[in-house]
Amino acid sequence: TGAISSLQRQLEIQESQLRRTKSENETLQKKLREREDQLQAMSAKFCSLREEREDEETMVTVEEENCSLRQVVTEQESQLAEQNKLLSELQGTVSQLQAEVLSSRSHLHKQQRAHEAMQSHAKTLEHRELQTRVALERITSRFERYRSKIIQATFSTAGSKPPQAELTDEEVLEAMQKIINERMEFYQMLKQKGIK
Repeated sequence: TGAISSLQRQLEIQESQLRRTKSENETLQKKLREREDQLQAMSAKFCSLREEREDEETMVTVEEENCSLRQVVTEQESQLAEQNKLLSELQGTVSQLQAEVLSSRSHLHKQQRAHEAMQSHAKTLEHRELQTRVALERITSRFERYRSKIIQATFSTAGSKPPQAELTDEEVLEAMQKIINERMEFYQMLKQKGIK
């Protein structure tokens, strides 16, 4: 956005300079036409004086004025050519700046669309994260209930001492394995004695 503002300011400056140059160009063209009119008038006057064969001093003065006017016209034509060249350069600069402004705006719109897409994706991820957390809490709660029931069943058997502190999973597993081993031994003993 800052780049676009800067380009627009440059564009306004160049357009202002272009308008000023066009105005100067029109003024020069007007002056040039006036000088050409004066030159034609002086030429006509010179021709008229020649035809009337006025005195030589007047002819010299007219010729000098004529040369002076030709020189002014030549200078103004040169200045006009320079102004036309500058005008062409300014028009090229203005076109380039306009193209850069359009390019910057297009780039900005693309960035905005990409930002909006990222925000939408982020919202989707946040929603999925929330769903995952809820599911994880539900599973954790079920696991804790299941673990509590296992501990309760393991230490509620005859001869078992209830735990005095929080048990680790390994300790619960060892207690269950001990009960299983004892039952297997009891089963083998019954089997040896022939008791079904």
